[in-house]
Amino acid sequence: MPRTHTSDRPDPHDRPPALQRWGRVTAARSRLVVWAGVVLAVLGLVLAAGTMNRLVLSRFETPGSESVTTRAFLEKEFEAGTPSVLLMVTAKQGTVDGDAVAGEGRALERELAGQDGVAEVFSYWSRGNSPVMRGNDGKQALIIARMAGTVTEARTRLADISPAFTRDGAQVKVQVGGGDEIFRQAAEQSRKDFLRAEMIVFPLVLLLLFAIYRRFSAAFLTLGMGLFSVITTLALMRGVTYLTDVSTFAANLALVMGIGLGVDYSLFVINRFREELRAGRTVPDAVEQSVAHAGRTVAFSGLTVVLSLAALLLFPFPFLRSFAYAGVATVLTSVFAALVILPAALARLGRKVLRKNDGTRPEQGWWHRTALRMMGRPLLYGIPALVVLLGLASPTLGLTFGVPGAQVLPRDVSSRVVQQQILDNFAAEEMSAIKVLRTGQAGTDANRSSIDATAAELSRIAGIHQVDALTGSYAEGQRIAEPGEASRRFASERDTWYSVVATHRTVAQDIDRAHSEIRSVAAKGAEPGAVKIGGYPAELSEFRAELVDRLPLVFGLILVTTFLVLFLMTGSVLLPAKAMFLNTLSMGVMFGVLVWIFQEGNLADLFGFTPSGSIEPSIPILMFCVAFGLSMDYEVFMLSRIKEEYDLTGDNAGAVAAGLERSGPLITSAAVILAASFATYASSEIVFLKMLGIGMVVVILLDATLIRAVLVPVSMRLAGKANWWAPAPLRAFHDRFGISESSPAAQPAAAAPDTAGAGVRAGRS
Repeated sequence: MPRTHTSDRPDPHDRPPALQRWGRVTAARSRLVVWAGVVLAVLGLVLAAGTMNRLVLSRFETPGSESVTTRAFLEKEFEAGTPSVLLMVTAKQGTVDGDAVAGEGRALERELAGQDGVAEVFSYWSRGNSPVMRGNDGKQALIIARMAGTVTEARTRLADISPAFTRDGAQVKVQVGGGDEIFRQAAEQSRKDFLRAEMIVFPLVLLLLFAIYRRFSAAFLTLGMGLFSVITTLALMRGVTYLTDVSTFAANLALVMGIGLGVDYSLFVINRFREELRAGRTVPDAVEQSVAHAGRTVAFSGLTVVLSLAALLLFPFPFLRSFAYAGVATVLTSVFAALVILPAALARLGRKVLRKNDGTRPEQGWWHRTALRMMGRPLLYGIPALVVLLGLASPTLGLTFGVPGAQVLPRDVSSRVVQQQILDNFAAEEMSAIKVLRTGQAGTDANRSSIDATAAELSRIAGIHQVDALTGSYAEGQRIAEPGEASRRFASERDTWYSVVATHRTVAQDIDRAHSEIRSVAAKGAEPGAVKIGGYPAELSEFRAELVDRLPLVFGLILVTTFLVLFLMTGSVLLPAKAMFLNTLSMGVMFGVLVWIFQEGNLADLFGFTPSGSIEPSIPILMFCVAFGLSMDYEVFMLSRIKEEYDLTGDNAGAVAAGLERSGPLITSAAVILAASFATYASSEIVFLKMLGIGMVVVILLDATLIRAVLVPVSMRLAGKANWWAPAPLRAFHDRFGISESSPAAQPAAAAPDTAGAGVRAGRS
């Protein structure tokens, strides 16, 4: 039963689908729609120009957590918050205890305290020569500061303070470091990477598009849709910044996803348009049918990606939520470009998008033959492919979540150099002191004996190097320094607090155990809830714990909502379940690659980074949501073509072969372009962006090749007719609420024998 053009004309009594009607409107009003798109792009460009200046920085912390509220309490009552900046003072002659060097150090401390935006400053010399602030060789000492205001305000001030206090004088050398300086420099580098990526990705994508289309008109049009998505996404992000904080790193995601999805969706619409023209349709009819068929696929695909990225909103962290804002905006603008502006532009270009001498394509190309080969011997091809993927995913079993540090930066960046000196030459790090607040224990003479006993016992905990309190400094259960002027900071009329400085190893590998033992010791004799723990290690620990705790909810929601969308599209229970399995497998491969490279350090020299032995959890979670959505993107494109063939023929194997023949080359092309966009960050100087680039390239290319070319046809052949099965109640639900192409062109033919090839012949004109 060959396809005829007239069969696609709806009966006057039947109302065509909304997308088909929209395609008719865009074809008829193409000039108006194109000019409206140009106006939107210009307005978007004006708004987007100010977006980068409104994006903010953020710390790894959980709003409302115990550590954050403790920090606020200490700042208010004791004027002693969590420091985030330090000056490393290195003596050129003698030691830091010499009169000349000590004088330089005290002068630097006073100068830093006088800077705008600096709330608190203390040093080795003003803290009674505290051992944890002096290097093991006696040649280095620290000046530590706490910045006032928001993190963005603090790091903006640091942009001036850091170069001003980076000095190399006659007596001392001064270097700037600390957490805020590390991530300020990381954000600065990410902006440079953003600009570099822009210069690389646009010409690269244009060349790839020309190789696909062999027409510059089609290539420029497709790239234009990607550019439109990037510009309007940045404009929308500017609007979001007036409502909430948006991280600077979100702009990096907006660039690669805007180009990737804008190009992907345009590829599928233009490819369908060319198919319809080759089949003999007029330009308006080809636009109408392209929007009706490819448009529906784009809409479903966009919905699956939106659901995956929107799940990031479940995390209470501005950093991750920023990626949700950027990602959802990118999908919406990409879908808008593909379904509104692009069809109108195609109506204006008409047959100019066709290749020269572009005739009907072969019905049985490489993808068709490959699908038949895979389905002919499903176990022979499927089992080895599954073994390979499981092997690539196996390093995931050794995944260890850690905390971010200076390793995110290149080795020669100043703040990382300072951090390495602290690790090499200091027994512990004062910047990472654990702050133990004891409410209800007044810092008065009456409580000195109990404070002394608590401080001494805290210093006996394994992995604790020094404890500072109202009654002096302690190590290994003994007082090592009598109380001095600096000890008064621990006292108030109602409460007191302790500074517990852990060793480097404890902070990096055993901080949760240390927190538990510290709380147990400090809570002796106290009212329930009287002991609060803060400080940078506690903030990182709570951030990581909150991330991990919410993972099941986020991942579960993504799976359920995506399953529902695929069910509404296909009416099948097995196809969404199979898609969930294959996508989860590809996610496992992505995590396996991240562990093997970034945690274990394989290929570290090649990619130019220092492995830390663990992975900071927020970036892999972001990658999961992005990669899962993009994998479903390809799943929707492929299933829509297979279902279209199956609805016409009832032949499962033939529909798979025909569907892959029509979608496989396009999916591969789209994957190459999207991978090329993400690959621009593989050479980033920032490990976070490097992980994003390498991990996404691996999962996109693997998903579009091995999974789509081998496991999809194999699994669909093994399932046979069961691919399209659903229990009666769900079938009735789909009949009522499912979204399908209801035009007469999509009505299913009588069931044909399940033999490969029959559906192909029936589904071609």
